[in-house]
Amino acid sequence: MTRNELKAIAISMLDRAYCPYSHFPVGAALECSDGTVFTGCNIENAAYSPTICAERTAVVKAVSEGHRDFVRIVVAGRSKDPCVPCAVCRQVLREFAPNIEIICLNSDGAEVVYTLPELLPHSFGPEFLGL
Repeated sequence: MTRNELKAIAISMLDRAYCPYSHFPVGAALECSDGTVFTGCNIENAAYSPTICAERTAVVKAVSEGHRDFVRIVVAGRSKDPCVPCAVCRQVLREFAPNIEIICLNSDGAEVVYTLPELLPHSFGPEFLGL
């Protein structure tokens, strides 16, 4: 899958977002090492804490279908600034892909690219559990 195709998929997910409280739609497209792509959008809830972000939606869908080897994710928003994953999403991505490439898009499709270590330095992972 090309970078532009993955970006277009993430952008298409913006229209599926359910965000009546924040009015901040987010779309995501998560690419696995075998080329499979899982999508996500944010889904809000009036109680707030049950809300799930687009990135975590995509990860949960992927893991539930047996995929755990992620290469890159595109996160799209309709804001002036690039849409960057929240701290919870960064930690969830860290669980499965400590070095994932994260492509963040703004409303114009302009991108900023990060690696997870840039966004979550000194992260905590399963290796710290001593199991």
